[in-house]
This record gives sequence, C-alpha cells and structure tokens, in this order.
Amino acid sequence: MNLENSSAIVTGGASGLGLATVRRLVQQGVNVVIADLPASNGAELAQELGDLAQFVPADVTSEAEMSEAVAAAVRRAPLRVLVNCAGRGGALRILDKEGNPGAQEFYENIVRINLFGTFNALRLAAAAMTQNQPVDGDRGVCILTSSVAAWEGQVGQIPYASAKAGIVGMTIVAARDLAQRAIRVATIAPGIFDTPILARLPENVRESLGASVPHPARLGQPDEFARLAMHILDNPMINGETIRLDGAIRMQPR
Repeated sequence: MNLENSSAIVTGGASGLGLATVRRLVQQGVNVVIADLPASNGAELAQELGDLAQFVPADVTSEAEMSEAVAAAVRRAPLRVLVNCAGRGGALRILDKEGNPGAQEFYENIVRINLFGTFNALRLAAAAMTQNQPVDGDRGVCILTSSVAAWEGQVGQIPYASAKAGIVGMTIVAARDLAQRAIRVATIAPGIFDTPILARLPENVRESLGASVPHPARLGQPDEFARLAMHILDNPMINGETIRLDGAIRMQPR
C-alpha cells in the first residue's frame, strides 16, 4: 500500500519492537503517532524524530486515551496503519511452591494489557480507517503482535501465553470481519528478540538464549520485526495470517 500522505499509530512505540517500527515508518515519510505510557521516553523520541512523529501518552487498555491517539493521527493525515506492540509479561504458576492457587488478579491484568488492549487498539483504529478512500485496494492495515509463546508457552508464562494465543485466534476472525471494509489484519509472532526486557539479563544468559535459536543463532533484532511489518504493509495478499519470526526456535517447557 502506498503510504504517502498517511498516518500510523504504533502502540508501545517508545521502545523495542515498536520503536524500530516507528523509525522505519518515519523513514518512509509516514506521520507516526507514538502511543505509549506517560513514563516512557516517547516525548523525547518524537522530538528526536522531527515533524513526522508525535507522542500521545496512552494506556492501550483505555478507550479514552486510545481514542485520543487515533484522533491525533487522523488530524495529521488519514490513518492507514496500526502496529500494536504494547504488552507486558509476568511470571505466574497455576500453583505456587506451597500448592496455593496462582493470583487471579495478576492473571487478569496480564491478559487485559496484552489481549484486551490489542482489541481496543484494533477496534478504534479500524473505525477511523473506514473513513478512508482505498489506496491500492486497502483502506488500512492493522498489524498485531503475538509471540511464539502462543504455541509453546513455558512454565510460568500462563497469563502471557493465554493472551498471545488469543491474539492468534483474533487474527483470522478480524481479517474476515474487516474484509468488507477493505482493511487487512495480520499478526507477527516474534521469538526471542533483543528488547529492553532482555537487556536487563546478564550477558551470559543473553548469549545462551541466542544460542538456542537454530539459525541464525542469535537474538532477533527489533529492526527485523520492523522490516516484516513494512513488508506486510506493502504486500496486499498478506491478510488473516500470523507469521512466526523466530529463527526456527521451538521453546522448551522451561
């Protein structure tokens, strides 16, 4: 899709996969709204990137805040792109070491951010995209972010894996639902990527994680996620699909 005179929203756009995607979109001349938490460095990033970038503080689960992000994007140019990277992990066992049930509230919070937040961003962006005239057959493209944990969640990942599996299930349904509106939906499911979360780990742990990837035997780079996102935007036949981006890794139980 030709993105000239278009705007995009990238949730979680102030770091990691979202940041790499923001940079790629700006390089293509797209007006980008960086939607991230108030405590992020989104404002500094937007200033660094110049006139094509704007930071809008937003919790992806908030209807009001995400509506403002959508409105900000529409004010800049027709909203044709959503890349939803906002999310968080968190360890939880079904039963703890003493045999006590895992915390329901914690489970709900992780699922709410990752799954409910994805739906919130998707529905609000899609509503704005319906107002567009088609370009190259599309009114817009929504790219969601899942994880290989959707299929091979490890012990302790049950809330995260549940949410990411929900996004995989959402993808084909959303694509079919929005097909009549000429809006495409696709999902990227990354493996082990070099994001700020992994940056906090000791170097020997990072090297071990990278070595577990069959080929290339290293951590994925955020720009590799962004390059796939740009290809999805460009290729009109990618719709309703979840694409693993993982170097052929299959996660072990622990």
